[in-house]
Amino acid sequence: MREFREYGEKELSFYMGEAYREAEIAFGLGEVPVGAVIVWDGEIVARAHNMRETGKNALCHAELSAIDEACRQLNGWRLHKADLFVTLEPCIMCAGACINARINRVYYGAPDKRYGCFGGFTDLREKEFNHLPLVYGGIMEEECAKLMKRFFEKLRIKN
Repeated sequence: MREFREYGEKELSFYMGEAYREAEIAFGLGEVPVGAVIVWDGEIVARAHNMRETGKNALCHAELSAIDEACRQLNGWRLHKADLFVTLEPCIMCAGACINARINRVYYGAPDKRYGCFGGFTDLREKEFNHLPLVYGGIMEEECAKLMKRFFEKLRIKN
């Protein structure tokens, strides 16, 4: 049976705000501005931001880095009591990692119609995996979408 922890608006805003701060760090580094935090029993146990360009590694998505850190901090790969807060709807790789790590709930900011795999482009929850996280989108959606838009506008001007 899953452990559930209900979040009020204040907590949702706080945790997504922390993910947003990670996204701002990525923005400053010239990375696609995605940030993530993982919450376990009401405490942030991991935080990360995109580092693909900096790390020259396709696996350095915010969600994967946060899951990796949470596994280290919690000394195990089963994150069944963990909630992921991420500024952009996870792609197929990150959605798969959430499923495999047994993430309890995923809260995302902006939907991703091109690559999102929890309802944006496709929805992995329609498949019969042995675990599926509960997914909630639209947390601080406007702020998260604006940061992405600013990043890509800046990138187009630069190029």
